[in-house]
Parts: sequence; structure tokens; C-alpha cells
Amino acid sequence: MDYNNTHKIELAKKIYLYLAAIFITSLVVSNLIFQKFISWHPFDVEILGNKLFELSVGILPYPITFLVTDLISEIYGKKKANQVVIAGIFASLFSLLILTVADFLPAIQNSPIDDSTFRLVFSKSLIAVSASMASYLLAQFVDIKIYHFWKNLTKGKMLWLRNNFSTFFSQILDTFTIIFLLCYFQVIPWESFTGLFVSGVIFKILVAAVDTPLLYLGVYFFRKKFNLKINEEIKI
Repeated sequence: MDYNNTHKIELAKKIYLYLAAIFITSLVVSNLIFQKFISWHPFDVEILGNKLFELSVGILPYPITFLVTDLISEIYGKKKANQVVIAGIFASLFSLLILTVADFLPAIQNSPIDDSTFRLVFSKSLIAVSASMASYLLAQFVDIKIYHFWKNLTKGKMLWLRNNFSTFFSQILDTFTIIFLLCYFQVIPWESFTGLFVSGVIFKILVAAVDTPLLYLGVYFFRKKFNLKINEEIKI
């Protein structure tokens, strides 16, 4: 890559900013909407009395975070991927501060959303964000570390291998940690643990398999646009 090309460097910075925005938005939103659960039973399978694919809607945007960090890891390097993870932590904690202040301020009499409704929806956000941060930190840093382990081992080849190996393992770790903590703090009942864990893992692994072509497409775009060789990273 020709690093003297100011235009390409600025473009690379702009794309990195957009990817970071997608990552942070997906993370924050997943923490805010987690209390709504949905049911999808294409095979009508039960696991220890729990229907397969009874999921929190908070799980829907979460796999996007792993796709984005894998793409950033591949193109911008481990350091930039870790920076996005840390920014996500700050954004989640800041959103929690805003929710706390909003909950503290009393609603006016003709407010469309009264205090009790607002509190019902967001009262468990502190626990959710705390549980999410614990699982998120653990899973994301593990994901990035495993990704770069396989990247170095394969000398930048076999993209599908490092994408799936890193994501599969980190998603299992993430799902177990967050559901365990939510059960421990009585946000969800213990009897739902097994069903939610298995459903979450299967859903996330399926999504990870589906997002592999998207990762290939993103890497192909970057390599063509910035004339990158295999295993070459953009320095910004």
C-alpha cells in the first residue's frame, strides 16, 4: 500500500470510524432491548422443557459486533480492534448514566410514558449492562486474541478458519457468561438457563457461519481498494 496517498489514508480512517459506529450502536442497543423475548420454532424442538430458539431480541444485533471486530482485526490490526472494544465499554457505561439520570427525573402528568412504565422497561438495565460488560469484555478480547493467533499461524491465509474458530469459541463463552449472570441476579429464572444457553449458542454459531461470506466480501473490498497484500494491514 502506498502510505503517501493522503486520500486513501483519510478514506481508511473514515471507514474505520463507520465500522466503530456500527459496533458501538449494536452493543448499546442490545443492552437496551434485552428484556423482550421472542419465540421461533422452525423445528419445534425442546431442550429440558425449554423451546429451542426462545431468544432475547438483544441477541439480534450482538453477532454484528464480532463480525466488525474480525473485519477490523483483519484490515486494521489487533490494536485498532481492541480500541473499538474499549470504546464500546465507555459507550455502554455512558448510556447507563443517561438512563439513570432519566429515571431519576420525574415525568410530567401528561407524559406519554410515565415513571412506572419507564422504570419497568429500563430498571434492569444496570444488571444487564454489568452482565453484558463482563461477558462482552471476556468474549471480545478472547475473540481478537484467537483471531490473531490463527492469522499468524496461517500467515494471513484461510480467513474462514480464523473467523469461525474465534467467533464460535467467543460466542459460546459470551452466551454462557451473560445468561449465568442474568440468572444469578434473578433477571431471568434458572429453569430457563439451559434452553436460553443452547438456543443462544446455536443461533450465534449459525449467524457466524452466515457472516463468513460477508467477512470475505469486506476483506476483498479493502484489499482491492487499498492494494493490500495477504496479511498486510492498514496503518492509521
